[in-house]
Amino acid sequence: VQLQASGGGLVQAGDSLRLSCAASGPPSSRYDMGWFRQAPGKEREFVAAITWSGRNIDYADSVKGRFTVSREGAKNTVYLQMNSLKPEDTAVYYCAAARAENVIRRRPNEYADWGRGTLVTVSS
Repeated sequence: VQLQASGGGLVQAGDSLRLSCAASGPPSSRYDMGWFRQAPGKEREFVAAITWSGRNIDYADSVKGRFTVSREGAKNTVYLQMNSLKPEDTAVYYCAAARAENVIRRRPNEYADWGRGTLVTVSS
């Protein structure tokens, strides 16, 4: 599956952004999806995940209460609403897809397909 992430940009601390990720493929396909981010000089880290049904959701502790992941099931599109952004949220954000098993995955190697990433820069 091909993934296309969008919505990144330059914002100030306290602002909000919404990232989108559209997964291509047959309309009947479903995927468990995840969001990760990678800051300069750091490893890729888990941000949020949502299963294909939307029933199971998980967040990294660093974003709980500020970020919300959701999906439009019929379109295989997932969103990451990011509120109260902080300078430490600055990173390239990636969406990832895995076979639909209704399982939350927190590790990058659990995902088979990745989008190209979208840069989020939060200034102080």
